[in-house]
Amino acid sequence: MKKHFFSTNSTAKGIVGVFVAAVFLAACAPQKEAEVETIAPAANPSAVQAHLEFLASDLMEGRDTGSRGHEISSHYIATQFQVMGLKEAGTDGYYQRVSFRSARLSDNEPTFTVNTESGTHELEYRKHFTTGANTAELLSEVTAELVFVGYGLVSETFGINDYEGVDVENKIVIAVSGGTQGLPSEEAAHLGAQKQKQAVERGAVGFITLHTPEREAVRPFERAVLFGAGPRMRWLDPEGNAHGEDAQLKGSAYLDYRAAEPMFAGAQHTLEDIFAALEAGERPPSFALNATANMSRESIFEEIDSPNVIGMIEGSDPELKNEYVIYTAHSDHIGLARDFTTSSKINNGALDNAAGVAVMLETARMYAEHAAAGHPPRRSILFAAVTAEEKGLLGADYFAHHPTVPIESIVANVNLDMPVLLYPFADIVAFGADHSNLGEIVARAAGKHDIALSPDPMPEQAIFTRSDHYTLVRQGIPAVFLMTGFTSQDEDEDGGEIWGRFFAENYHRPGDDLQTLTEQYGGIRYDFGALFTDINFQIGMEIANADEAPYWLPESYFGKIFAADSSVRD
Repeated sequence: MKKHFFSTNSTAKGIVGVFVAAVFLAACAPQKEAEVETIAPAANPSAVQAHLEFLASDLMEGRDTGSRGHEISSHYIATQFQVMGLKEAGTDGYYQRVSFRSARLSDNEPTFTVNTESGTHELEYRKHFTTGANTAELLSEVTAELVFVGYGLVSETFGINDYEGVDVENKIVIAVSGGTQGLPSEEAAHLGAQKQKQAVERGAVGFITLHTPEREAVRPFERAVLFGAGPRMRWLDPEGNAHGEDAQLKGSAYLDYRAAEPMFAGAQHTLEDIFAALEAGERPPSFALNATANMSRESIFEEIDSPNVIGMIEGSDPELKNEYVIYTAHSDHIGLARDFTTSSKINNGALDNAAGVAVMLETARMYAEHAAAGHPPRRSILFAAVTAEEKGLLGADYFAHHPTVPIESIVANVNLDMPVLLYPFADIVAFGADHSNLGEIVARAAGKHDIALSPDPMPEQAIFTRSDHYTLVRQGIPAVFLMTGFTSQDEDEDGGEIWGRFFAENYHRPGDDLQTLTEQYGGIRYDFGALFTDINFQIGMEIANADEAPYWLPESYFGKIFAADSSVRD
C-alpha cells in the first residue's frame, strides 16, 4: 500500500509563501470576497491531547450522567466555549439542563400469571420471564387477553403488517424476537426498535417478547435474565412525564419459550407450528390466544439532573445565519466500574468519548479563529456536548424535542463519537453517507487531506442508528457520523485489527484509559486526532458556506420516512 506522508501544521515559510501568492493573484485579478480561497486554520495536536487528558482523567470518575465528574466535565466544556468567544446557545447560558428519571425494580418481585381452560399457571421471575422497571408509574398492573402477533412488525415500505387481521385493543400482545432478516441492516434496526410503538398505536396494554429456540442457540435465556432488570432512564417533559415510556403499556416481559406452551393450548396454531414456520424462514401467522395474563411490577424512582452544553459561532450571511449546522459529541460515559476482572475502578472513556469531545472543542476553536480573521461561516454553527448518550441517546433526544434554535432551521448534523485514534488511519467511514449529499461533502473534505472515504465495513452493526445523530435524523435532519477507517498508513499495522481489538478488549471497560492504551497500543495518536479534526472542520465549512442546504437522496429510506415533506411513516 502506498504510504501518505504529511504534516497537520504548515511551516512558517510555507504559510508566508502561500499568503504572498494569494495577495499577488488577488491584485492581478480582482474577485468577489466569497470566491477567494482562504487558508483554513490547522488543528493543534496538543490541544486535542489537553482536552482528552482532562476529560479522561480519574478525577472525572467516568463522567456518569448526573455525577459530579460529569458536572465538572460540562463546566470545563462551557469555560472552553467562553474562552473561544462562542455565543451562549443553551437555555441557561451555555447549559441546557435536562431532568431524568431513573427507575429500578423494587425488592418485591414482579409477578406473571397465565389463566387458561386448564387452570392457572404461575410463572417464576428470572426462571421463566424477566422484566424491567417502568419509568411511567411506580406500580404497574394489568389483566388482559393475549394475542400472538408474529414478529410484531409493520412497514409500509417493505410490505409488512403482522397486525393484519387481529384486534389488539386492550390486549397483551406476544411477539417473537427478530423478524427483520433480509432487510437492509439500518432499516432493520429502525423497524425492530418500533415494535412496542406499533403495539401502542393499535391499543395494546402489554407487550411480551417471546424467546425462541433459535435465539437460545445464540444467547441462552439465562444470560438475558442477567441484564434484564437493570435501571432504566428517561428524560422528563415539562409536565414531569417520562418521554418514550407509554403509560398505556402496563405490562412488559421477556418470556422463555419453554414457559409459553400453556398460552397456546387450544389456539388456532400451536407453539410448535410457530417455531416450524420460523425454522422454514416463513413469517408466522397472527391470531388470538385462549388465555389471559395478569402482570405486575413495582418500581423505585430517582430524579437526576444533567446538562447539555451548547455554544455557537454566528453566521455572517444576513439570511443563512438563521440556518444552523450542528456538531454533536456526547460528554458522558458509564462511570465507576463493575468489572471484577480488573483492579481499576473507573471507566475513563478516553476514546469513548473524551476523544470526540476533544475533537469538537478543537473544531470550535478553529471556527472561532477563522471568524476572528475575517472569515466567519455563512451559516451559524452549533457545538453541543450532549449528556446521557450511554443511557439511550437521551440528552441528544431531549435537544431534538426541545431545541434551543428552531428545529426546522438545523440543516445538518456532524456527530463525533469514539474516533479510534490508535493508528495512522488512511481512510474514514461516514455512517449515513449513503442517505444524503453529505457523503459527497465528506469525501471532498477527506480528499483535501489525502484521506479516502470508505464504505461501512460492518453494515450488520447498523451503527447509523446507534449514536446521538440518529435523534436528529428522526427529526428529518441529514446527518453523518464519522469513524476512523480500517486502513493504516503504516504497512506493518492492520487498522481493522486494532479497531476490533479495542472494541473487544477496551470498549466500555476500565481499559479505555490513557495508561492502558499506551501499554497495549503505544498510545493515542494525537497527530491523527488533529487530522480527524481538520477533516471535520472542512466538512462543516462546506455545509455552512454552500448556497444550498444538505438534502436527502431520493432513495434514502430515512429521508422518505423522516423528511418534512415525506408521506411515508414506517
